[in-house]
Amino acid sequence: MEKINLKPILASILLLLASSLVVYGQIPTGIYTDTVQNNKSKTVHQVKINGDYFIYNQYEVDPAKFIKTVGGFFKIENTSSQNTLVVQLEFNSDYEKDALKQLTIPFKMDGENLQLHWSQKLALEPTTPAAQDLDGAWLFATRGPDNGQERRGEENSRKTLKLLMDNTFQWIAYDTESFRFSGTGGGSYTSLDGIYTEHIEFFSKDDTRVGAQLNFNYNIKGKDWHHTGKNSKGEPMYEIWSKR
Repeated sequence: MEKINLKPILASILLLLASSLVVYGQIPTGIYTDTVQNNKSKTVHQVKINGDYFIYNQYEVDPAKFIKTVGGFFKIENTSSQNTLVVQLEFNSDYEKDALKQLTIPFKMDGENLQLHWSQKLALEPTTPAAQDLDGAWLFATRGPDNGQERRGEENSRKTLKLLMDNTFQWIAYDTESFRFSGTGGGSYTSLDGIYTEHIEFFSKDDTRVGAQLNFNYNIKGKDWHHTGKNSKGEPMYEIWSKR
């Protein structure tokens, strides 16, 4: 009887199992939301996954009320019993209350839906993917115009991050050393032919700004985004953002 070499077969099976575990334990990049109806309002739970970066937002609509935001780089730990999302936070709007710098959240992918077993069980559905000119993670670099002045970079603990993906925008101002949280705002956006428009859906500093629309000019120069127009107070502004 011819002897069969099982090593290649076993190696293929092990590789297939390993690949399956990796796929099973990952969360696809995208925006996930779950809207919970309360007695008098609706609470939006929003999760943003951008590569290895996680952001969670919670806010109410009608009437508008910002509740919290947290975010940072994450990894996934898989065991035989559960998958766990471990987030090393860069910012936490509730830090003065809870002092949390790390989140450990059991999760499961149910088809395309993301289930989080956190302070409450959330069943978040993915939004429709979309691509626009300014998509990506950006860090505020300096006030324009660019005259070779010193820039704020990744090494600086004081950061303002702006994440644009799947037709949503969000900016967050924070300090990674002191964990001081300065504010956030977000909603939907469009960028086309040099015109960038924000539709505000939550704003930590002033809930009355929800519903406002802000129009700006944009120009991409190398890896920089030149952002000009008027800020939420109606004052002229010129900001330069760099791709993170």
